[in-house]
Amino acid sequence: MSDVRDVIIIGGGPAGYTAALYTARANLRPLVIEGFNWGGQLMITSDVENYPGYPDGELGPTMMQDFRRQAERFGAEFVTDDVTRVDFSERPFKVWVDKDEYRAESVIVATGASARQLGLESEQRLQGRGVSYCATCDAAFFRDKIVTVVGGGDSALEEALFITRFASKVLLVHRRQEFRASPIMVDRAQQNDTIELVLDTVVEDVLGEDKVTGVRVRNVITGDITDLETDGFFVAIGHDPNTSLFLDWLDHEEETGYLVTEPRSTATNVPGVFAAGDVQDHTYRQAVTAAGSGCMAALDAERFLSAQRHEAGSAAQPA
Repeated sequence: MSDVRDVIIIGGGPAGYTAALYTARANLRPLVIEGFNWGGQLMITSDVENYPGYPDGELGPTMMQDFRRQAERFGAEFVTDDVTRVDFSERPFKVWVDKDEYRAESVIVATGASARQLGLESEQRLQGRGVSYCATCDAAFFRDKIVTVVGGGDSALEEALFITRFASKVLLVHRRQEFRASPIMVDRAQQNDTIELVLDTVVEDVLGEDKVTGVRVRNVITGDITDLETDGFFVAIGHDPNTSLFLDWLDHEEETGYLVTEPRSTATNVPGVFAAGDVQDHTYRQAVTAAGSGCMAALDAERFLSAQRHEAGSAAQPA
């Protein structure tokens, strides 16, 4: 395409749509290549009760539709398809969707992260109906209930400990005797009377039709199958940032793949390319923090473009 945009935003979730809102209001004509699975992780979340401005809570998909519609109101344009290739070697940057090429003077990467799943059909079917991937988001729905958490790292133990503030009982299912989590987290879990460790065990199925009623587990030593009563099922086996397209261009954590940004900024190692939301945040992973960093990325992009125009104008002035 011959048209060069001010900014292309890759990704459609809280970060991407907030960046689109701010850049659209700044007259930067953003093009949002939001992906087939637009909306991010909130699309598999039922009730969202911890986002400011929604006092009665809201369905995750409805909230994302609100975000998208607000950005569209101010002129953001959308391509509901997945980016297949990028070239950040020079400006204007190039972004492809299959054979369609788009160019822009700046790019905001907001492709988010994906929660690792067990891969069970029942797990997918009951997402938002008792199956969750975020204790901070959903633990309060299980007050005085029995909850099962699966995982053995720091994240799983942190989730289990957080859920004990609400649940009457937390079953922590782990496939081995030893935990990958730090010793202090293991000690805290073992000393918490609300947590029951179910070790050497894997989950075979999530039970329930319209909501979670239990989990079927198998002991890896004995092979025994057991059905455990539970009202909630939290999968805490990690997240993967959606960064594969960018690893050849942008600095990232070698072990995890999360993009690295400059301190107190969303700027990456490539001037004019910014990263926002869960694609660079493996600490907070909340819709509100993703939206906040989307705002930051939009402001950073606007200032970058203004500086570039100022330099170009100064260079054009006669000596």
